[in-house]
Amino acid sequence: MDETRSRQIVIAGAGIAGLTAALAFAERGHPVTLLEQARQLEAAGAGLQLSPNATRILRNLGVLDRLMPNAIRPEAVVLKDAATLRELARVPLGEAGERRWGAPYLVAHRADLQAALTAEVAQRPEIELVIGARVTGISAGPHTITVTADADGRTIETSGGLLVGADGVWSSVLAQLAGKEPGFAKSRFSGELAWRSTVTAESAAGQAFAAVGAADCVTTFLHPGFHMVAYPVSKGSAFNLAAFTKGERIAEGWSGHVDPGILARAMRSTAPALARLVALAGPWTAFPIHTVEQRRWTIPEGIALIGDAAHAMTPFAAQGAAMAIEDAAMLAGLIADFPGNPQQSLTIWENLRRPRVEKVLKRGALNRLAWHAWGPVALARNLVLTTRPPEKLAADLDWLYGWEERKILRR
Repeated sequence: MDETRSRQIVIAGAGIAGLTAALAFAERGHPVTLLEQARQLEAAGAGLQLSPNATRILRNLGVLDRLMPNAIRPEAVVLKDAATLRELARVPLGEAGERRWGAPYLVAHRADLQAALTAEVAQRPEIELVIGARVTGISAGPHTITVTADADGRTIETSGGLLVGADGVWSSVLAQLAGKEPGFAKSRFSGELAWRSTVTAESAAGQAFAAVGAADCVTTFLHPGFHMVAYPVSKGSAFNLAAFTKGERIAEGWSGHVDPGILARAMRSTAPALARLVALAGPWTAFPIHTVEQRRWTIPEGIALIGDAAHAMTPFAAQGAAMAIEDAAMLAGLIADFPGNPQQSLTIWENLRRPRVEKVLKRGALNRLAWHAWGPVALARNLVLTTRPPEKLAADLDWLYGWEERKILRR
């Protein structure tokens, strides 16, 4: 295979992971073919949090300047007791956080981030974006991967030295690997539902939120039956609300019809003002939370899974998007560092990424346990949170928010 073909990168999925990967590879001089099965790019979900470990990478790729006009830099993460609305803890962000971690902590609408990434991709001649193309076949040969895709009934074929599966929980690349390669499996329902609503600041629901939360912060309400995260999006003109409860499995997709009584019952014994906010913010859309824990993220012939296709996680550490962004940047960096030896690059990448992702997964599990605690455990949690200084709470996150790819690769 000629050198141009060996440097060609094929990426499946034009979500956050795939778009970031395309930019990271193009930044290092690789031609990229980006296949997206949707006929138009649409962002699932609503708001998202982008911690400094992610925004640092977006800044390096030229995306942050495009995103900033539509993003918000919150002043703090605030934890409150849902029953009393008492503030339990405050993690300083804003300028203090940016000084500490070297990049801003942002909240934004997912569509705004995807638009910023897409706009930057459009400026890169090295990247070819093909929409309406679903991966239907993968063939691994000597030093080359050939990908077949169905584009509205028309079969297209592209090949390169590396295939990156960045096509999410219901990955077409994963579907091709599952059952053919050991160590790959489909996603599973976590038993959790995410309830989402976006309300305008001037609406009755927006005013109800202003009565219980801070318009310039990320506020998390803690309760044994649920927890809810709220923060501003769209230049502060709206608030993203996300509540999380136990629930039964629903449709294989991003949303489905669910009994709203599940959320109402989970909120028993909460503060009346918070219950009023939830009532006014309806109707809520329920999203089933699916997870993926692949035993393998790569195959030596030249295939890598990144983001949700490799390790879809619950949102309780607010790191799903950030881990996908980190995956993409580090994979591109290692492929560039070891030209002509993708097998070595893939092995090193997976060995470096797994401990990091596993630590984030553990942090998410710990957060859920703490946020849903009840009885004596909740009392102990509240005591710890209320007595721990904000500076110490920020220091606890240095390992997460202070992560930099270049520091890892120097080791």
